[in-house]
Parts: sequence; structure tokens; C-alpha cells
Amino acid sequence: MIRHASLFSQVLGLFNRSAFQTLAREHQMDFAAKGFSAWEQFSAMLFCHLAQAKSLREICGGLACACGKLRHLGINDAPRKSTLAYANAKRSWLFYQALFQDTLSRLRFNRPGHRFRFKNKLLSLDATVIDLCLSLFPWAKYVPTKGAVKVHLLLDHDGYLPVFARITDGKTHEVKIARSLKIGAGSIIVIDRGFTDYSLFGKWCEQGVYFVCRIKSNAQFEIIDHREPPQAGNVLMDNLIKLSSALGQRSCPHLLRHVVVYDPKKDEHVVLLTNHLWLSASTISRIYKDRWQIEVFFKELKQHLRVKTFVGTTPNALKVQIWTALIAMLILKYLQMASRFGWSLSQLVALLRMNL
Repeated sequence: MIRHASLFSQVLGLFNRSAFQTLAREHQMDFAAKGFSAWEQFSAMLFCHLAQAKSLREICGGLACACGKLRHLGINDAPRKSTLAYANAKRSWLFYQALFQDTLSRLRFNRPGHRFRFKNKLLSLDATVIDLCLSLFPWAKYVPTKGAVKVHLLLDHDGYLPVFARITDGKTHEVKIARSLKIGAGSIIVIDRGFTDYSLFGKWCEQGVYFVCRIKSNAQFEIIDHREPPQAGNVLMDNLIKLSSALGQRSCPHLLRHVVVYDPKKDEHVVLLTNHLWLSASTISRIYKDRWQIEVFFKELKQHLRVKTFVGTTPNALKVQIWTALIAMLILKYLQMASRFGWSLSQLVALLRMNL
């Protein structure tokens, strides 16, 4: 008899089983389950990500050779391929979306806070495209020769953890998701040039939400006042402006700020637009530079977890796999923050995979 819990069972021990079962009942995940519960499905999909399993065969085979340790996971037997495939295709992905939010709220992250002196909440909003084979995923039409879905993410810079995620088809524009978000007053949200929408900017100004983004090259504006840029640093210009185009005057008639920064690495000028009028221009520049952390998060998600190849081809199965990957990323971030050894995320993932 195996008298010690496996590393995988210790990872699953971080989840509150009572809360899990409550969510499962609310979403009717175990309705007509026939011996394969929601917990067993979740355990199998989490194993898929942490063990880097490439197919249903590898997931079921990997669990089957656990040598008596499955009872530590709360599983009686390893699932069959057809059983897991059917569950992923038929059981609603909305349950895993709710589980993601519940896990984020229950895990006590020791967040280090962002690297700036101001107390405002700092957030980054962006989306990443996951390419799909159109012959296998005909419902995910993106361009005539390629399919895709988008993962929209809102990243909290306190610990660089995702606080909101949404999966859409590849054609859904990022601005549509940004309009649906409720951002707290006083927060600073960092976005890329693709989110430029004057009506959205006007809405955020009225709600007391600050934004920092790159301005489009064809933007029309009138300079109201010149500010003296700092002597040291790469800030070249700091101006107060108002949008002068008809659309800009109608949608965002507020006083804005135009900051030009020189990037020596790329030998180019970065032109920023913000409605925050009091922070220094160099701080505005560093805020936008810190937006790169959301790109790092997307890179880690695709590199360390199974979100580029899928074990199911239906829309529900794909969303189940992506949401369980986001839940796995929360667990990895939690373990990384709790670790006393200062491991990088790649070291932690490798340790888990080799000893799972």
C-alpha cells in the first residue's frame, strides 16, 4: 500500500473540495455522470497541463500507471479516453470559468505589490491569438486559410496575476471586451495601440479611470500647454493636449497628456497618450514599459502549459482546456510565491513534471 501522497495529490490539496462540489452542483456537472465525476475530469485535465500530456491517450495512460496513488487524488480508476473526451465535449466550460474565479479568491497569494510608489491599482489589458487548424476546428474561422481563438486577459501587476479572462473567436476585437469591463475608479490600466477608441477613453475619464497607451500616428490633437521634461532620462516631450478631430472632440473632450519617450534599444520614439496629469513623465514611461509583463504571461502560458495543441476539437472542449490551463497557472504562481528557493517558473514546472 502506498503510504505517502504524491506531488500531484499535494497540488490538488490546494483546492477546497467543499467549494468545488458546491460549484459542481450549481452547474450540474455531475448530472448523469455515470461514475465519472467533475472532480475526476478536472484532475485529468490538470494532469494534462502539469505532465505536458499531448493526447487523451497520454492523459489516461499516465493516470493509469500511478501505481495505487489514484486514491490520494480522490479518483477510483483512471478514465477511459472516450469517457474523458465525452465529458470535455458535453460538460459546460462555464464551470471552469467559475472555478478560476473561486480559486483566485480563495488562494492567499502573498502579492509583493507593483514596483511603483503610487498606491493606485495597476492593470494591463491585452489579448493573444491561439492558432488552430481550420480542418479540425471549422467553427473557429479567423482568416480563409486559418482558424483561431483569442484569450483576452486583464493582468494585475500586484504579483502579475490574471483577474479577468475571456475566450472569444479570433475575429472579436479587443475594444469590444474592454468596453464590457468594470474598472474601479482610481485604477491605472495600460493598453496597446490596438485599443484606441475615443469613446472608451471618454468613458474612462468620466469614471475616474486612468489609462496609458500608445497614440496612433494619424491622431489629430491640439497642444494646450508645454511642460518641461526631466533633465535626466529619455523623455523628450510632455504636453497637455485636446483631441481636435470631430470624433475626438465629440467622444473625448477631456484634457489629455502627450508624452514622447526615446527608446535607445529600438532607436525609435514611443508616443504615449494618458489622462493622468500628475504623475511624472518618466513614471508614465515606466508604467507603459511594465505592460510587457502581460506579454511574458502569455509566453509562459503557451510555453509551460498545453494551450497550443488540444485533446478535443469541439468549442466546449477547447474552452475547458484553456480554462484549466489558466487555473493551473494560478497554482504555479501560488507555488512560486510560496517557495523559499527563489525558483523561476520554468524550474518549478520542470520539477512538477518530473516528479508528478
